[in-house]
Amino acid sequence: MTANERTARAALSRLMEPQDAAGLALVQTAGAEDALRIATGQLKVGPSVEQEITGLLAEAGAGGGWAGLGMALKRWAPRVPDLAPARDLATMQRLGGRLLIPSDGLWPAQLADLGLQEPLCLWWRGMEQELPPPAKAVALVGSRDSTSYGSSVTADLAYALAQRGFTIVSGGAYGIDAHAHRAALAGATGLPTIAVMAGGVDRFYPSGNEDLLRAVANQGAVLAEVPPGSAPTRYRFLQRNRIIAALAGATVVVEARWRSGALNTAHHAETLGRAVGAVPGSVHSANSAGCHRLLREGGAVCVTDAAEIAELVSPSGDSLPNQAAGRSEVQDGLTLEDLILLDALPLRVTSTVEKLAVVAGLSPESVWAGLGRLGLVGLAESRHGGWKRSAAAG
Repeated sequence: MTANERTARAALSRLMEPQDAAGLALVQTAGAEDALRIATGQLKVGPSVEQEITGLLAEAGAGGGWAGLGMALKRWAPRVPDLAPARDLATMQRLGGRLLIPSDGLWPAQLADLGLQEPLCLWWRGMEQELPPPAKAVALVGSRDSTSYGSSVTADLAYALAQRGFTIVSGGAYGIDAHAHRAALAGATGLPTIAVMAGGVDRFYPSGNEDLLRAVANQGAVLAEVPPGSAPTRYRFLQRNRIIAALAGATVVVEARWRSGALNTAHHAETLGRAVGAVPGSVHSANSAGCHRLLREGGAVCVTDAAEIAELVSPSGDSLPNQAAGRSEVQDGLTLEDLILLDALPLRVTSTVEKLAVVAGLSPESVWAGLGRLGLVGLAESRHGGWKRSAAAG
């Protein structure tokens, strides 16, 4: 069935659901190649293997539903005829992607924090470079039905964090996820963003985000623990959340309803000992009820800007990413609109509000308001009825 560990893990990722504790324990006990032979009925095992699996499951607190290897074999049997790891690997090669396994140099070491729940492999489309350590990655998550408030806040946070050199991790979905990825791409200085998918990476889902996810794959990384062709089921959406939480040093819930799946990601982050932040919203908004729940129950820290999130990732200030080249620290915390307006301001001559509106793509009212804010922090100055960038802005 398999010639090496990479092919074995490719096959096992189709045979077993993510977070299949019995399967993961079998791999840890017997190794990927023998685990595949056992799971497909090609290799019989003695009681010592079952005992070791039982011990691993008990140690991980996952032994409650363990009914023995025989029951697991029956569960996996229907999928055995569909195993075609060579086909799946060829699909990834055709897409310009690859399969990562824990022994690879590009494997994210922080996934080991998941213990027994560490993925068997990662199907990867994107830049061939190491993912950042947790101290340089932030997960921004939230509701699919985001409000204009949530969308605006997400864009501001993701853009400012990307400008600081952080990589934004999210799930590629509509709403908060999409705004996080999009703004990170706009403000990128390194590896801008990572999308962790619930289905196969051969077909971007949801279809409405296909262009966005293609851009993420071209400039960042799109990952999944399930093989090409796998459907993004509801259960797999919850399963992938642990990977999002493990990749980042902090998980920030920007906007979420009382029972949003984003709270599941926050729970995983808390379990892993990662920092959790929540953005407050209106007490009248159901879309912020989940954030307020996290804050009330003490599972999250209130955050309102990129500087607070950066502090959440690295409270001591050590290992904080440097500011992007050409950006001054005084620019931290500016909204996305203000940063766009700042870029539109000329360095030497002055410009009118009307011209700035055209260059920045903003309404005159937004330009006036933005100039007021930039003037207050010393980044813009008015001369003879026009506006220019101040010396402090660089």
